Amino acid sequence: MPIADVDTAYVDRLPGSDSKLNTIRDGLRILTMIVLLVKEERPFALFCGVGVLLGLLSLMLGAPVIVEFAETGLVPRFPTAILASAIMVISVLAVITGLILDTVTLGRREMKRMAYLALPAPPRR
Repeated sequence: MPIADVDTAYVDRLPGSDSKLNTIRDGLRILTMIVLLVKEERPFALFCGVGVLLGLLSLMLGAPVIVEFAETGLVPRFPTAILASAIMVISVLAVITGLILDTVTLGRREMKRMAYLALPAPPRR
């Protein structure tokens, strides 16, 4: 792909004029774009990270319930046990989703590469 430098005129901002940039809004916009690009190009890394975080949260919530059950044989904090189980299921689903999307991304990259290789070579000079 040919590229070239293009010279442009640079003019300082006029004194007293306000910037149209907004630090918070523009930062959130950039962060959103980074997450979307990572989701498109590296879905396994993103979803595996989410799955690990959710798995750790589930273990932190569920460990006291499991210890108490091992000691007494009772589960007095039943809602916490259900919540920990549900979060662990979501964690596993996130990792599986990452695997599936990673396979789809690999197929998409291969198709792009094949389409590129199908183009004729440039003429020799």
